Amino acid sequence: MNVLLVEDERSIRVTLRDDLNRQGHTVTALGDGGLAIERLKQERFDCLITDVRLPVADGMEVLKAAKAMDPGIEVILITGYGTIEQTVEAMRAGAFDYIQKPFPNEIVAERLERLQQVKGMNEEISRLRAELENPERPYGLVGRSPQMTRVLDTITTVAPSDATVLIQGESGTGKEVVARALHRLSERVEGPFVGVACAALPDTLIEDELFGHEKGAFTDARKYRKGRFEMADGGTIFLDEVDDLPLPIQVKLLRVIQERSFERIGGEKQVSVDVRIIAATKVDLEARVREGRFRDDLFYRLNVVPLTLPPLREREGDIPLLARHFLAKYSRDRELVIPAELLEAMEKCSWPGNVRQLENHLARAVAFAGKEKTLKREHLIPADAQGLPEYSREEKGEENTLQPLAQVLKQAEQEHLERVLEHTGGHRSKSAEILGISRKTLWEKMKEAGLK
Repeated sequence: MNVLLVEDERSIRVTLRDDLNRQGHTVTALGDGGLAIERLKQERFDCLITDVRLPVADGMEVLKAAKAMDPGIEVILITGYGTIEQTVEAMRAGAFDYIQKPFPNEIVAERLERLQQVKGMNEEISRLRAELENPERPYGLVGRSPQMTRVLDTITTVAPSDATVLIQGESGTGKEVVARALHRLSERVEGPFVGVACAALPDTLIEDELFGHEKGAFTDARKYRKGRFEMADGGTIFLDEVDDLPLPIQVKLLRVIQERSFERIGGEKQVSVDVRIIAATKVDLEARVREGRFRDDLFYRLNVVPLTLPPLREREGDIPLLARHFLAKYSRDRELVIPAELLEAMEKCSWPGNVRQLENHLARAVAFAGKEKTLKREHLIPADAQGLPEYSREEKGEENTLQPLAQVLKQAEQEHLERVLEHTGGHRSKSAEILGISRKTLWEKMKEAGLK
């Protein structure tokens, strides 16, 4: 940091200047407040360290002058005659810290280090806020709706702490994106971010995946293996779909949260880890607790900071921003635009797959648009982006909406099959590829729906 040190006692000024220079800072040392104010007019400093009692102009005058010229400068006051009233006045004037004389120089170096961390964190938070307001941001939290603003406020507030966060939201709302933002804004940003898809791991492997094993723990254990918790040491572990963890693993996870230690499979030695835990779920965990499918003590340990992500259908005004963002992402250098009437139609869809579904539609639409410069309704495949009644947010009569789920899904699937087959001219291979199913499955669904 570029530091201005103002101290009238020469011995303190020289030794502190030399020590801070050895720490890697660039220090300009002056002996009176008047010279300091003049120097502040000529040069920009990251930090001002000033004694309170100075010749010409005292430390409070220097502080106020510095803040008037550069509100971003941080100020540390040092004095041998401190009072509570003086401390309060200094903090109100914008001082970052207040150090009482006498003090070892290491204290000042430590305060500067903490100041650097805070400044870096504030800069990252400001950048994240600016990115939120910019729909072209590269990594996901696009939106200006009040719901998303509240989410960002929570992220920026809790990210610097080590508090465990439980992210709740429907599939496709961006839970991992939020978890990564929490990590990037934390003091663990230099450490690893390790994600675990709990639902994707078989019950027989999940303990090994999370906690690792010792050599010889089982037949194929030819050497010891680190688990995800060890891989995340010094950083953040993200447990996605934590509700899928079996009860025996929940017990072991509870101990890790409480003790920050565990034993590998087949081991007796305690392995200590320093990790922040972020968990995510798409279900109501409290309901799972009542059903006896999730431990209540684990739920309370995970639910320290609850963070609920709104579904896309509740984020008024965000769909056009997201659509343009994904269009730019996938069209790259092509000049491809979305007409206003198509954006309006997209806003009327409820998007049950949320942001992930919208992104997939825009990626496919860009592919189907070919060399055209304007996106059209027929480019948006599959059909739920066309505003089918089953997915529209427009109000309908109870006779149409209050139907058994199976009937609604069957009707939507049949209409979607017809639309895709019409789009491909009945070409089964292309239709199966668009639908993401095999030709055999497509043939079976066509037969069931009576389609030729």
